[in-house]
Amino acid sequence: MTTELTITSERIDDFPLLLAVLLQLGLPGIFDQHLGRHGLHQGLSWGWIATIWLAHILTEGNHRKQPVQAWVKQAQATIEKITGQPVRDLDFTDDRLTLLLRRLSQPATRHAIEQDLGRSIIRIYALKPERIRLDPTTVSGYHAGGAESLFQYGYSKDDPTLQQVKVMVAALDPLGVPLVSQVVAGDLADDKLYIPAVDRVLQIIDGLGLLFVGDSKMSALAIRAHIHQLHQHYLCPLAQTGATAQAMPTWVAAANAGAVTLQSVYIENAKGERKLLAEGYGFERTIQVEIAPVPAAAHESNPTAGQEPTIAEWTEQVFVVRSESYRQSLLDGLAGRLQRATAQLLALTPAPARGKRQIQDEVALVNAATAILKAHDVEAFLTYTFERQEKRATKYIGRGCGNPDRPKREIVTVRYQMLTVVQQEEAIAAHQKTLGWRAYVSDTPAAQLSLAQAVLTYRDEWIIERGFHRLKGVPLSLDPLFVKNDDQVVGLTNLLSIAVRMLTLLEFVVRRQLKQNQETLAGLIENNPNKGIDNPTTERLLKAFDEINLTLVHLPDRIIRHVTPLTALQTRILELLGLSGAVYTRLAEN
Repeated sequence: MTTELTITSERIDDFPLLLAVLLQLGLPGIFDQHLGRHGLHQGLSWGWIATIWLAHILTEGNHRKQPVQAWVKQAQATIEKITGQPVRDLDFTDDRLTLLLRRLSQPATRHAIEQDLGRSIIRIYALKPERIRLDPTTVSGYHAGGAESLFQYGYSKDDPTLQQVKVMVAALDPLGVPLVSQVVAGDLADDKLYIPAVDRVLQIIDGLGLLFVGDSKMSALAIRAHIHQLHQHYLCPLAQTGATAQAMPTWVAAANAGAVTLQSVYIENAKGERKLLAEGYGFERTIQVEIAPVPAAAHESNPTAGQEPTIAEWTEQVFVVRSESYRQSLLDGLAGRLQRATAQLLALTPAPARGKRQIQDEVALVNAATAILKAHDVEAFLTYTFERQEKRATKYIGRGCGNPDRPKREIVTVRYQMLTVVQQEEAIAAHQKTLGWRAYVSDTPAAQLSLAQAVLTYRDEWIIERGFHRLKGVPLSLDPLFVKNDDQVVGLTNLLSIAVRMLTLLEFVVRRQLKQNQETLAGLIENNPNKGIDNPTTERLLKAFDEINLTLVHLPDRIIRHVTPLTALQTRILELLGLSGAVYTRLAEN
């Protein structure tokens, strides 16, 4: 008698690990609490659907809705074993996922989810918030747009020819974990996004004295006043406009003339070598601004809530700083512009030859040279000389070579020749001394924030940019968006911002544990497996879980389960994350 058996295999890889971390944060419960559930809703709750889809996005690097149903079907046994929830084919249809995104797009719903999730992250991972970094980014797409659409044309570092949406993010520094995200129209001015983001952060984090760090758009006086009024602090570069643009030459001249004492800021590389990062000086000034009354609901701890407008006055530090790398890049840019302008000026008057057009009018030469100098912004740094050249020739009129009395005329050919292009060394040297300077402001007292600390703090702006790279590129690939309707764009962006939180947290927890243990992990670098590192990225950590399978042997009377045995590296990564190997081994239990 032949025993019938069926063997199935599920590729599980890092999915159990990711789902375990999401469950640690209580994400299904947080979603369910705020997404609600219709009385006729059948199958998995919205919380479980969102959590499983999120784990799928993280493990597959694909935010499209269409592949989810098939993927869940092939991983059904794994999902049911981990979650204890029965999974149906209808739970992850395109229509069901679309409804989920619509629910996630509701402002009150997403704010409540962010608030609970942010508090959960801070509590579970024992974080001590001190700084919040604010920054917007844009996401472009081939969308129809329209007057009421989020997709609009606006300033973009990506592709200004495409319509875009704008995403404002407030991230916990120095982790880079997003706490707040907001999707707005692509043409909305950045400075309108900071105050709402600050207020929402303070709904998650209780306490005073947080330092909000942002770019020059955050330096608007109204934004600085708002942060100060809430008894928090700010640090940002001043926009080079208005009064700042007028004062900056005086501040820079004081530094170059030696009227102030410059402080140097150094950093050390991996070899312990010191490198000059920046130098500058600071001074204090008094700021006065009329403060509008704050609604009581905006921030309960604000003592001025509900009062009449008042004049607020405070002292802020101004740091006038020259960044060495910024200065060097500007010097290189200036040298390149001078070189290109010189070459183009000399090329205006090529030597006479077939196909080489000559300039025969002085005004035309001067106009062309002026256009080159202006295009390269070097009008004050280059001068040139030229000369008018004439070539005379006699031409006989009519026929008859032997006739000495044949009439003739003189033909004069005029061309202009560029002789020299000279650099104005004094003007260039004076300009070079002004390069690389920026002014930063903070209302943090000098005893709490020195010039060196301000420079080093702002220098870490790459932290939030790294989250943008993950959101828009690998592994989440928000750009391009595979949804069209505005509500789905908002809902998907909010879901993927939670995915960025997970990627950032995994990396932070492992690095923190390695640092505490003075330990390194070997086996993460493919071409150098013996090299140990103490700063692994989440992408490397998850890659280590490739090729893990759950195999099910279906016998008439039972099912035999088998999970690919974990390696020592995989086991150690789980331990560093506060998890055990049971995350995988329990999948083999009957």
